[in-house]
Amino acid sequence: MATAGWANERSRLALTQTLPAESPAQAAQRTQGASVFNQPWLIAPSLAQPEFDGLGPLYNALSCGACHLLNGRGDMPDSGPPLRSAIVRLSTRDKQGAVVDEPHYGVQLQTEGIPGVPAEAQLSVRWVEQSSAWLDGQTIRLRAPKLQVRALGYGPLAEGTMLSLRMAPSITAAGLLEAVPESALLAIAQEQLAQGQGVHGQANRVWDIATRSVALGRFGWKANQPSVRQQTQVALHEDMGITSSLLASPNCMPEQRACLDAPDGGHPEITDDLLDALVAYQQSLVPPSQQAPTRETSEGSALFERIGCASCHRPNLPVDAPVASKLGASEIHPYTDLLLHDMGDGLADGRPDGLASGRQWRTAPLWGLGLAPLIRPGALYLHDGRARSVTEAILWHGGEASNAVRRYRELDASQRRAVLAFLSSL
Repeated sequence: MATAGWANERSRLALTQTLPAESPAQAAQRTQGASVFNQPWLIAPSLAQPEFDGLGPLYNALSCGACHLLNGRGDMPDSGPPLRSAIVRLSTRDKQGAVVDEPHYGVQLQTEGIPGVPAEAQLSVRWVEQSSAWLDGQTIRLRAPKLQVRALGYGPLAEGTMLSLRMAPSITAAGLLEAVPESALLAIAQEQLAQGQGVHGQANRVWDIATRSVALGRFGWKANQPSVRQQTQVALHEDMGITSSLLASPNCMPEQRACLDAPDGGHPEITDDLLDALVAYQQSLVPPSQQAPTRETSEGSALFERIGCASCHRPNLPVDAPVASKLGASEIHPYTDLLLHDMGDGLADGRPDGLASGRQWRTAPLWGLGLAPLIRPGALYLHDGRARSVTEAILWHGGEASNAVRRYRELDASQRRAVLAFLSSL
């Protein structure tokens, strides 16, 4: 489904392509934004690069690009090594039963600290394997992670703390997803409900810090952020400990005195100009064009729709008029509805996020899926990287996707190959 203005690049740099700049100033801003995205932040004070100091005091990564390699997905280690491009989100419940941040560690565990500031924890996973048999006798091995939290630096976690392991997602064409009208997404939810097939997406409603109002969630594994700008500032704050105009306080909890007393890189640590460039770069990204169809991928596309995958992984979504004008097209093809769906017990993390329950996840966009192994050899899938192949990812789907997975299992071997070939062409 080639669209005017989309990149034809299908190399390791495919996800770094941008819309044509409208002016030299816009081109320069995007170039600067790409540089900021990959720039390692430094411990303050830095005489060499004072505009990029202020790392931490607690953090998980040195740069955006450290987790989102070439704008793609993160990675999960084998059993034992520490997490490098994945994080653990936290929450608990107050006396009234409301979901709140963990009182000693906040919303996320930071695994690194600048000198003099103890890290919050050491995190690793242990993989537990199980089997899944096809109807025709073929067997696929599945695995699930067991999170290991050690060396808590500031005392035990609160009783009943809910933990969710998250791998960094691809940021493919985030600005285009931001341009999908809210009305279109709500209409899809109503359509799914009316069809009565057990698929009924739900919009997440989250707090927009800038507007101080409730907004539609679009970004993150549970659609818990409303915009590219807020998603970026939250990631800077939680992943790297970088303050911004929206989140101006350090990511230190009240009892973390060494963290609170550590030097900072200014107020805020990322200037609005650098933040604007970083956001503009992400908003300018375009997805790679789909490979030219073959007989096999065309069959796979038809089967993808017939068995019900396209109910949630919607091939087409409209975009608003300003973006449509830049693209030269009124639709994008992300293969998502940006809605929350109950994915069953197998994928449940048990941790609510906004209106998302512990069993719900946002439908992951599939554009660029076929390039994942090229960008990061040994690419992993799903929110916690448990799936080592697209086949494993499909088999983990449950809940509202159960009927689609059952139909996929009932396909013969050549039909399943056609579906996988189609997905690899995206």
